[in-house]
Amino acid sequence: MRILLAMAALALPASVQAQSAAQSGEIAALDARVTVLEGTREVRNLQRAFGYFMDRGLWRQAAQLFADDGTIEIGLDGVYRGPERIEHYLRLLHGGQEGLIYGQLNEWVTLQPMIAVAPDGLSASARWRDLGMLGQYKSHAEWRDGIYENTYVKGADGKWRIASLTLYVNFVVPYKEGWARLEPGEGLTRSQASMDFPPDASSSVDGAAFPAVNVPPFAIPHPVTGREVRR
Repeated sequence: MRILLAMAALALPASVQAQSAAQSGEIAALDARVTVLEGTREVRNLQRAFGYFMDRGLWRQAAQLFADDGTIEIGLDGVYRGPERIEHYLRLLHGGQEGLIYGQLNEWVTLQPMIAVAPDGLSASARWRDLGMLGQYKSHAEWRDGIYENTYVKGADGKWRIASLTLYVNFVVPYKEGWARLEPGEGLTRSQASMDFPPDASSSVDGAAFPAVNVPPFAIPHPVTGREVRR
């Protein structure tokens, strides 16, 4: 049957064959475009879910967004690998309790997405801005600023997961005094949680922070020139 169809196709006029080939190319291009668009949407939803789970202290749900060998690195705390260790680290980072306590504010606002999905639709990179509003009712309040450089993978089950999450923290400063009165040691410090619960690998993050100028590396090339973005 296939031989007959092939012979029939060859018997078609050259113009019809060319039109058929052009249509096949258009379909393939549209299919590739849909793959990238769907991947972009899934990555965006995945990262937003992470922020919402962190907002309310849902440490387990946040950790379940990571691949089995996924990693997280926040500031100078080092690298934690795998959902179980990530969950434990996130819990310790926020006081050791399950969920937030009364009056605790932990808003991880995620903005300015730049997402690049691989042509095969199986992996992606993304850069985001982190704006943190943190504090404890009638006790203290802080601002946090930082940049995410993350990677994502699509599993055999068709679901996207975080392969690596790296948050380059620019500063954590008191709300009352703000970043204009930043004191030495306030911009970027290692947390007590990482000292009590050592990471799987040491920090790969440059220690420079505001008021110093630090540009976290761009994994995504320039959208117009296609070149690597450097300072």
